[in-house]
Order: sequence, then structure tokens, then C-alpha cells
Amino acid sequence: MKLKKMLAGLLLAVACSGQGLAQATYQPSEENIRSRAEFADMKFGIFLHWGIYSMFAQGEWYLQNSGADRYEYAKAADGFYPHRFDANKWVEAFKDAGARYICFTSRHHDGFSMWKSDASAYNIVDASPFGRDVIGELADACHKQDMRMHLYYSHVDWGRDDYPMGRTGKHVGKDSTKSDYDHYMKFMNDQLTELLTRYGKIGAIWFDGMWDHDSDSIPFDWKLRPQYDLIHRLQPACLVGNNHHGSVLPGEDIQIFERDLPGENTTGWVQDGMQVSAQNPLETCQTMNGMWGYKVVDQNYKSVDAIVHLLINTSGKGANLLLNIGPQPNGELPAIALDRLKGVGKWLREFGETIYGTTAGDMMPQSWGAITKKGAVQYVHITDNAMAGQPITLALKGKVKSATVFGSGEKVPFKQAKDNALTLTVPQHAPITDYIIVLK
Repeated sequence: MKLKKMLAGLLLAVACSGQGLAQATYQPSEENIRSRAEFADMKFGIFLHWGIYSMFAQGEWYLQNSGADRYEYAKAADGFYPHRFDANKWVEAFKDAGARYICFTSRHHDGFSMWKSDASAYNIVDASPFGRDVIGELADACHKQDMRMHLYYSHVDWGRDDYPMGRTGKHVGKDSTKSDYDHYMKFMNDQLTELLTRYGKIGAIWFDGMWDHDSDSIPFDWKLRPQYDLIHRLQPACLVGNNHHGSVLPGEDIQIFERDLPGENTTGWVQDGMQVSAQNPLETCQTMNGMWGYKVVDQNYKSVDAIVHLLINTSGKGANLLLNIGPQPNGELPAIALDRLKGVGKWLREFGETIYGTTAGDMMPQSWGAITKKGAVQYVHITDNAMAGQPITLALKGKVKSATVFGSGEKVPFKQAKDNALTLTVPQHAPITDYIIVLK
């Protein structure tokens, strides 16, 4: 057992060293570098997990978790008719919430495509009575309303035999003797070509699924770099991200963190030795309630204050927040989700200056809040109401000329030591949601 683990570790180390060399040879285009900078400034996006799994109202992993047969599950497509779907209303709600981009699940692990795909008839136009191209309508709405559009795409397929069996999808009826990854890769690349040539500018491709082969005795070769290069050839400004819970790999432009802030590992999913990139934009994805896809019994939605605090802490780490919503099977966004979006939008209209276009402050987020930075200005967000009337000491990198309350301009007394440590006292009347002190 020890020898097997040592061998696996050696193979992984060799693979990682090769990836490091290949990463050095990846030279993003000027368009890509500009796109990275634009994306990093956006700070807030909306994730959308929506497919035929919404009809079962048990989350996006229903096929895996229910024990259903893949062919029985696929019959749901024939009843999928989201007659209340309105792409323009969706995008209007996201803009009002202060989001600057969306990321939509073009194809999840169940293999159902949410656009008219020539590579597979198992799609919303050909396999459902709805007969409308959801991605096409979303792309049109995003382009019209100046909303950046990213597309989630799964590397896993629980329904196709040519996808090599991983640690999930084992009970759905797949024939593992028919696995053919080269054939499956061609299928994926054909679909990615459709997505990147039919719907105008796409901001990013957001991959998921590498965890499906993380327990293989021999590391699985996903052949990622040729796929990444295809994307960059088709749209040089299109960013590539992959939710593999590890360091940035060759050809990737975004580093993704699932349900965790960069540098943290509360989920236990982060790979040993993962490095937070200093060159790539960072993004944390998190659910608004407990699930990614729609689950009828999950009404445990985060409060507006909790979402605002999550956005502040994510920005304080120098990352974007991608906040998820699971639309209902009829095509509507849950009323509770819309209510939360309105509250976040109201806050961002007043305080967005302290979030958009910022980087991480001189200190990482603390129990009392977080700091964001824009040029020579730092915004100290105090989100713990218990800090009212209490002193806070900040480890800063430069001298502070003034400290004022954001909005009112009220002066905040402070003392700064020779090592630049700054001590200030939070006023007693600090509001509950967020109290922002501007340091210049």
C-alpha cells in the first residue's frame, strides 16, 4: 500500500513539474490579458445551475444520487417545458443586483446540453418540447444589456459510454468497456467550438469534473492543454478556468475556489500544495442556499447581510464572488433569490465604490471584517457589530494621512506606530451590515 502511494505521488510530482514547465511557455494574448484585468475588476457574478435536473427538484446531482438509470432519467427531457423563462428578465435582475457577469451551465454532468448542439441530439432544442435555444437567448440578452457571459462546461458525462468511468456515475447503466476518451474529447471540442463560434463574445469557459478521476491508481490524462489552446484560438480573449481545486495549470487564466476563499480549505477539497496564484484573477463560487441546482425543500437562503459580508471578504482576498442560483423547472428564478438580489443591489449602489475595481488590502480578512484597496485608498469594512466602540489594530504597509467614514466624511481618530501599525476605534453608532472607514 505504501509503495502504491509512493508511486502515485511520484507520478503526480512528475506531472506537476511538467505542468510548471508548460505553464511557463503559455503566453496569453494581449486580448486575454485585457480580459483578465476587466474580469478581476468586476468582483460580483451570478452562477446559474439549470437543466432537466430541475424537474426533479432535488439538486443538480439527482442522476448520481437517486440511483436512477440514465435512460429513464433522460425521459425527463421530453417533459421539460420552462414556459416562464425570460432571458431579458433574468439579466435585468442580475444587473439590478450589481452583478457584472453571469456563468451559465451549458452542459452539466448529466450530459444534457442547454443549446442547439449538432454534436448531440440530447439538447433542449431537439430533445424537449420547449424547442428554444436557452444559451442563444441568454447570450442575446447579455450582449444587449452589457453583461459579460461565461459558460460552465462539465468534463464528466454520466450518460455517454465513451466517457471513461470515474468514481461517479457507476450505477446509471454505462458500459465501461466502450470508453474511448479520444472520441469523447472530439465530442467535447466540437461542442466547445459551437459555443465559441455561434454566440458572440464569451468571457470564459468554466470547466468542472477533474475530481471524478482523482482516486485513479494512475493519474488520468485529461489532455487539457490542447483543449485550452482550441478555446484561445477560437476566442483569444476568452478566459479558461477549471474547478480542479489545485494550482493553476498550463493554459488556465482564472483560478477557481469552490465554497472557499482563496488560501482557505474549510471544505477539505483543496489539493495538498495548492498555491494561490499571484498572476491570475481569483474567483470564489458559493451557493445562495445549500444547493447548486433547484431543490424544493432547500429554503435556507443566506440573508442579504450574509451575502454582503461574503462579497466583502471575497473582495478582501482580491477575488471575485460567483454567487449561485438554481432556477425553477418553469424557468423562473426563485422569489427568495430575487429578494436577496434586490437587497445586495441596493447595498452595492451605495457602497460599490469600495468593491468594484479593488484589490486585496494590506491585511487579509479578519474576524471583524476585511480591507479592500484601490490605488492609494484602502476601505476598512467592519462587519462585526460587536466591534462598535472597540479599538482595531491594522498591519499596514504605508503611512496614513486621513481616516474618514465612507459617505459622511466624518473623521475617525487614529494612531500609527513607526512600523505602520494603525490603531483606530470604531464609533459606537456603527451600523450592523457594514461600517466603512476610508484610509488615505
